[in-house]
Amino acid sequence: MRKSSVWFFCLAVMGLGVLGILPEVWAAGGLHHAADEIGKQMGVLWVVPFAGLLLSIAIMPLAIPHFWHHNYGKVAAFWGAAFIVPYALVYGFDLAVYNVLHVLFLEYISFIILLFSLFTIAGGVCLRGSLVGKPQVNVVILLIGTLLASWMGTTGAAMLLIRPLMRAISHRKYKVHTIVFFIFLVANIGGSLTPLGDPPLFLGFLKGVSFFWTTVHMFIPFAVLSAILLALYFVIDTVLFNKEGRPESPDAGLDGKLRLEGTSNLLLLGGVVAGVLMSGMWKPGVEITVYEVHVELQNILRDVLLVALAFVSLKITAPEIRRRNEFDWEPIREVAKLFSGIFISMIPAISILRAGMDGALNGIISMVKTAEGLDNHTMYFWLTGILSAFLDNAPTYVVFFNTAGGDAQRLMTEVGTLLAISAGAVFFGACTYIGNAPNFMVRSIAETGGIKMPSFFGYMAWSAGILVPCFVLMNILFFH
Repeated sequence: MRKSSVWFFCLAVMGLGVLGILPEVWAAGGLHHAADEIGKQMGVLWVVPFAGLLLSIAIMPLAIPHFWHHNYGKVAAFWGAAFIVPYALVYGFDLAVYNVLHVLFLEYISFIILLFSLFTIAGGVCLRGSLVGKPQVNVVILLIGTLLASWMGTTGAAMLLIRPLMRAISHRKYKVHTIVFFIFLVANIGGSLTPLGDPPLFLGFLKGVSFFWTTVHMFIPFAVLSAILLALYFVIDTVLFNKEGRPESPDAGLDGKLRLEGTSNLLLLGGVVAGVLMSGMWKPGVEITVYEVHVELQNILRDVLLVALAFVSLKITAPEIRRRNEFDWEPIREVAKLFSGIFISMIPAISILRAGMDGALNGIISMVKTAEGLDNHTMYFWLTGILSAFLDNAPTYVVFFNTAGGDAQRLMTEVGTLLAISAGAVFFGACTYIGNAPNFMVRSIAETGGIKMPSFFGYMAWSAGILVPCFVLMNILFFH
């Protein structure tokens, strides 16, 4: 990342704190509590920088593409600073530093390291052979990715299969719909069945939800929604395939039978999954504190392991394999820069939501209860979902998990509320490019490969037209 990124700003602030240049608050305590209390005071105007960044992502690539391509990191840094500088002036430098370091150490670094490791390792696996891009073949690839996503994560499955899918459809005229459905299924809905699949479910696991609770209770909603989308995709792709004149791939039969190259990277992917699972199950009770931000040992070791696995992949994978995969660093670079701004500018929105009934968005929080004081499963599903589509779905899940009482044992027994929160957080991540981590990366990889993807709002038109009716059906079947 270049120095314009907020990420480097965060590191600089951290360095000042470690060197003792920042005011002495180590022993005073209370920054976490103070940040929570300020969340109760903040008005919705504090969310303007986050909205500004989203609009920049949506509009600038269309309106001023050349500027955007060369300056998106600066744009992300601007909107991050547009929040953190006024916050420091109004609430104090200490709290501003604390909030930045909290997001940096507990969310952003782990987020980008996981993406970097999966992107790097999956980029070393190449599926060779004749994938002809017919509707039947494409559906099978989507189905395999959807099934893999719950066990190796939506990011892992997406990074593993997006390039083979792009090669399969390289000769096709109409490609965008295939990538859009890939994001729907592999990058989101496929991660419904285990805590390994999607970050919100992993946080639920850390809060006491049993590992296979989601496998048992999410299976039918997952299966119904996946079947509908796969069937719909097959119909759309068949119509477009026929419209194209049923083209044959010029590479058909030229590359031999289907085979995997770089298979040692599959073991490294297994190592990533094991590292993530380890960080959730092993609790040594050791932590490092930086400016009142507590970083647990197991998370540090996980991140070190993931970086090490990525560099092992770079070392052992033949350059020719990555060349065949058209491997390029730009997608991870773009995600790293843009999401640095997103994570920083999103702080006030998450703080206000965490304030619950004491915050400026108390009207939204109050909607999850009926007039009789019972949990409204429909509203839990839609509110968790809609907010997850635009905010990070992991903290949104936690907000509504805590709103529902935060007792994992009770919620697992009552089923309905926790099922609505879990499904909303996972399913609705497919509604926008920023709803889940791999969405933006898949879009970037597709565009790097020459597929002109819809704009931010263009993609939302796809999701509104296809996913929202499906979610209405899901609501009728499971969350009414």
